Amino acid sequence: MELARATNRSVRLRNRSALLTKLFLDAPLTRQDLVRSTGLSQPAVSNVVADLIDEGLVAEAGAAESDGGRPSMLLRVAPRFAFVIGVDVGETRVRVELFDFAMTLLASVEFPLDPARTEPDVVAGHVLAGIDAVTSQAGVVAADVLGVGIGVSGVVEQGSHAVVHAQALGWDRVPLERLIGAGTDLPLHIDNGAKTLGQAEMWFGAGRGARHAVFALVGSGVGAAVVTNGATYRGASSSAGEWGHTTLVYGGRACRCGARGCLEAYVGAEAIIDRYREARRGRAVPGEDEESQLAALVAAAATSTTARRVLDETAGYLGAGVANLINLFNPERVVLGGWAAMALGELLPAVREAAGRQALRQPYEQASIELCRLGVDAVALGAATLPIARFLTEGGVRR
Repeated sequence: MELARATNRSVRLRNRSALLTKLFLDAPLTRQDLVRSTGLSQPAVSNVVADLIDEGLVAEAGAAESDGGRPSMLLRVAPRFAFVIGVDVGETRVRVELFDFAMTLLASVEFPLDPARTEPDVVAGHVLAGIDAVTSQAGVVAADVLGVGIGVSGVVEQGSHAVVHAQALGWDRVPLERLIGAGTDLPLHIDNGAKTLGQAEMWFGAGRGARHAVFALVGSGVGAAVVTNGATYRGASSSAGEWGHTTLVYGGRACRCGARGCLEAYVGAEAIIDRYREARRGRAVPGEDEESQLAALVAAAATSTTARRVLDETAGYLGAGVANLINLFNPERVVLGGWAAMALGELLPAVREAAGRQALRQPYEQASIELCRLGVDAVALGAATLPIARFLTEGGVRR
């Protein structure tokens, strides 16, 4: 009897997870849409949906267009059921954003980071201050927040408490989850920023509908998330995707990680600006920070042959890096995201051309190369989906 009850409970949770996930990603849908898309029976769908409505997770969203019969009601997740917070711990700033259950942005705040002061306790302090700021702005109480997702540079070692290894930041086994957890009781979910960007684009952006894709994050540093058969590939210790530290030029430019010739040493924003400075014979690049300096380089390319040459070389290096991704992983799509990739968006045709010269013909012809659709907020948005993903997997049951 106990086994039967346990089996029934697990089946019901699995059904709840399937229906709630479908509504979260594809709503508005009717009950009949859910029957067709999940393969569950009409009675199973009706019973579970009734429970989800009673619990406040799902709400009716008007009537579907009718072709003559009784109109069906459309369903969607209830936006005010709960809230989530997404954090982008970049190398130039910490961005904290609050979303409702339908992933509508309600509040955001940014804290600039001094490149010389990226100490873990400083970053943790910004995250905690940001959590307080966005919940206060939106008038949301902590009890209504499902959790906080955090996307961060470097390798995130998962365990009872997430630990971050980020050589470029000087972080070695930083117990970031413990540092942040000391100041909040909210559930924390920490992952690599390229992976959170990839999840956001898979759910809401350029990756929708793809089963095999690579999401490349180009900012101050460079990383990637590899999605194969719909799941993120992590490797033995979650370090898969350190694309920026693959070797582009043997014995080439020094990289922040300590090696030479890494892709990041050529196409990361810091490296691009440094190459432009060298091309200007050491003259400073206009701008107070990396974002304004990269913008100045892009603007100068309209009239400066030096700036144009640096951008053309950058497109070639980036295209070669994309070709490596295509040859290694045979993706349907390669999506370029991150603030630097967005700033360099005009280079996309040249990046495609360079990738075509370097990649094997057959996998290149099967792959599309495009910019991310969610812009510079993709890392924070993807981070906010981390507590959502856990919640959906558990059938909408809060632990």
